[in-house]
Amino acid sequence: MKQKMSGLSKLYIALIIVFLYAPIVVMIIFSFNSTVSTSVIGGFSTRWYRALLHDTGTMKALTNTLLLAVTSSLVATVMGTAAAVGINAMKRKWVKKTTMHVTNIPMMNPEIVTGISMMLLFVFAGALIHKDDVLGFGTMLIAHITFNLPYVILSVLPKLRQMDPHLPEAAMDLGCTPLRAFFKVTLPTISTGITTGLMMSFTLSLDDFVISYFTQGPSFETLPIRIFSMTKKRVTPDMYALSTLIFAAILLLLILLNVSQVRGERKLRNKLDKGGAS
Repeated sequence: MKQKMSGLSKLYIALIIVFLYAPIVVMIIFSFNSTVSTSVIGGFSTRWYRALLHDTGTMKALTNTLLLAVTSSLVATVMGTAAAVGINAMKRKWVKKTTMHVTNIPMMNPEIVTGISMMLLFVFAGALIHKDDVLGFGTMLIAHITFNLPYVILSVLPKLRQMDPHLPEAAMDLGCTPLRAFFKVTLPTISTGITTGLMMSFTLSLDDFVISYFTQGPSFETLPIRIFSMTKKRVTPDMYALSTLIFAAILLLLILLNVSQVRGERKLRNKLDKGGAS
């Protein structure tokens, strides 16, 4: 039987939702404010959205951030998927557990420890090859891939465990090579986990500040670092507009992702129903 929620439970959930989303709502409202004030609304205006387009420094930082997030999430997704397949295929339990513990270290480690340790590693490597300006896009890319990998692995592994292990074997019995069986059988089965890992990696890379701050170079600035540099003076309202656009884009992406997953599950259910009926 379904249990009805009490009035207190509904109030509790409503307070949590308000607490989580009230700051975002306030930010969206003030992104359309006609004045510079962060406490008084002077009227509706798209002034700060127009100002954002003419802010070359911010647009350059946004381009850098998107380039870094897309590249690191794609590389981390490919490497993480391959690692998840390898971990899932391990026969010895103690080896699998040890590998998982080692894999989770970048995720559990405080970001400031990861950032400082990577900075020292990159500077040390630069000293070995007699290069002073080693920090830049390449070092940030390696750092982002490193902390994204565990999230991809943890997203793909459950899908591999849910999959019938005999399906790839059946495909190979029918003439597929192991590689072809992986792309024809395994990959479509775990595609939702791969997509989730990709989305999570992209979001984490887009949002990261601490690790990026320690591994950045003078010629490559990301958006979080630029906004942090603004806090020493004043954050201009065009940042509210930019944050609103990023929030809307991520929200739209999540909605499309959920819709595609629901449709995929519905198609799979229909196929199974037709197969059972026949």
